[in-house]
Amino acid sequence: MKKIGILFGMEDTFPQAFIDRVNSKNEKGIVAEAVSIDKVVQNKATEYAVIIDRISQDVPFYRAYLKNAALTGTAVINNPFWWSADDKFFNNCLADVLGVPLPNTVILPSAEHPTDTTSKSFRNLAYPMDWEAIFDYVKFPAYMKPYAGGGWKNVYRLENRDEFWEVHRETGQLVMLLQEEIVFDQYFRVYCLGGKAVKIMPYEPRNPHHLRYVVDGPPADKKLLATVKDYTLRLCKGLGYDFNTVEFAVRDGIPYAIDFGNPAPDAELTSVGKENFEWVVEEAANMAIEYAKKHKDGQMNLTWGTFMKGSVNDAKRF
Repeated sequence: MKKIGILFGMEDTFPQAFIDRVNSKNEKGIVAEAVSIDKVVQNKATEYAVIIDRISQDVPFYRAYLKNAALTGTAVINNPFWWSADDKFFNNCLADVLGVPLPNTVILPSAEHPTDTTSKSFRNLAYPMDWEAIFDYVKFPAYMKPYAGGGWKNVYRLENRDEFWEVHRETGQLVMLLQEEIVFDQYFRVYCLGGKAVKIMPYEPRNPHHLRYVVDGPPADKKLLATVKDYTLRLCKGLGYDFNTVEFAVRDGIPYAIDFGNPAPDAELTSVGKENFEWVVEEAANMAIEYAKKHKDGQMNLTWGTFMKGSVNDAKRF
């Protein structure tokens, strides 16, 4: 018997719908359930062939459990090692390599010294930094947001330099991105599962949260949608995420990738709506079953992105 587990937190609708959908397919020798953890012993395998991770970004204990599970053979979705190493600034750097259009973006040192550091810890950092060049590159209005994390926390729209200095002081020890504003006429949020199943959803980030997927307007151009799908697959395969969403702001017909490292994206019925929810549940179930069938005991069953695979191959040459 191969077990598929889902590890989750405060979600109400998706986890049980996923479990029910997998089990309704009656795949021989495959069953889904909520993950149950009663102890975590070093280098001891779990009872799961596959685990869908929806919460470890908020619970370090779970992240450690999943790394041990991956080491001992569980196919963890998403890869907990890469997820731990990932950040939004690196995502942008990789997206640029992959040929995906991006808003101009820079990373900023934190306004306050990190705990246990002093000014002597920053002797390699120019003071003052070349703020004129930074502001000329990004321009205003601009957005400032944490280089790691998500959920629209600590995101600011800045009209000018004065606002930048005022708000940046308030961000404390957070490392922030400063990013060009893309004034868009269309916006998409795109699910990508298993590196192949893609669902492009019109999205309005300026609406209240429960209305962001309720978008009126004419159907998007087929060529534009094909480009959005292509860029989505490039990003998810490059990063190695099995379960991810990508957001694009369309300006003058060009889709700019705004946010594309969302390994535990919102999948609640009340948020995404019935049609999108049904798609995510079905494709997640199909993906988990496929990974369970491919699972091999005693070896690593993780997905690694093309960036990591290329890095390993390059290292082998030396």
